[in-house]
Amino acid sequence: MPDIFLDTLQGKRTERPPIWFMRQAGRVLPSYNTLKEKHTFWQLMKDPELAAKVTLLPINDLGMDAAILFSDILVIPYAMGMGLDFTDQGPVFEQPLKDVENPMERFHPDASKLEYIYNAIDAIKETPGNTTPLVGFCGAPLTVMLFMIQGLGTRSNFADAERYFFKEKALTRKITDAVTELTIEYALQQVKHGVSAFQLFDTHAGSLPFGWYNELFMPSVKKIADAVRQTGTPFIFFPKGIGTGIQEMNHDICDFLSIDWQTDLYTARKMVDKNVGLQGNLDPRVLFADQETIRKELYKYVPFHQQEAKWIFNLGHGLVPGIPVENVKFVVDFVKQVHWE
Repeated sequence: MPDIFLDTLQGKRTERPPIWFMRQAGRVLPSYNTLKEKHTFWQLMKDPELAAKVTLLPINDLGMDAAILFSDILVIPYAMGMGLDFTDQGPVFEQPLKDVENPMERFHPDASKLEYIYNAIDAIKETPGNTTPLVGFCGAPLTVMLFMIQGLGTRSNFADAERYFFKEKALTRKITDAVTELTIEYALQQVKHGVSAFQLFDTHAGSLPFGWYNELFMPSVKKIADAVRQTGTPFIFFPKGIGTGIQEMNHDICDFLSIDWQTDLYTARKMVDKNVGLQGNLDPRVLFADQETIRKELYKYVPFHQQEAKWIFNLGHGLVPGIPVENVKFVVDFVKQVHWE
């Protein structure tokens, strides 16, 4: 049976773009918040049945065309032996690498620490009646290392970690290689357990000049992409904030490029390799507006779909806490009901 998400990934023309949202499994969903009242974030992730349930909530509650695995980008450093806790203020590492004299000695990779995630994928795939494509994911080395080095992070407090990349270039390469090696194993296991597509999140790709990013981190992105794509699994790359660096994102790197809200889709289409499909790029903050304002923003995308078959409707980043769930449902219904042709 044809699937609109998988068909679009293969470059087939569909009557409308498929829709799913980054961070759709949680945050704005009342059903998720009900679960959060009874379980911690770690408990929701580590219990395969709970993780499967959360993963599928936006399919059942909102009607999304794809599910994304309920997990976190920091499971890799956790599996490398770094003490990690998820607090109400965000993830916190027991001892950030910036405070460690010989960081490479602190790593003790143990792939078995990720087994609960593969069990969650199995539970999702075995859910009765579920045929929705599942997007697997992990964090890209740069973004993951910002947290590892800093110890915690928000959008504005990675200053020590960013300086680290410039001061400790050789050591940065070694840490990157270690993160990349486990990330590849992690990604391939997700594919083995049945994800339909795989997305690499580099949420902080714009934190370095593109020249430095290209030298220090792009080789690792390419290694991860190559490993996933050799299995025949479509690979989506999200380098948020990379700016004009998107013109370097050719088909050697990804099948689809997820575009952030800073870059106009038409501009992105002109800059990105024509063989690469696009995903994105609605600013999630638009969903705080009234529905008539949202509708006007959504209509701007209709001409784009008419000229571009390889496009997945998504956000320019993840859903923001506090967005009214009815506005999220409004967007999904619009995409499914508007006359795209």
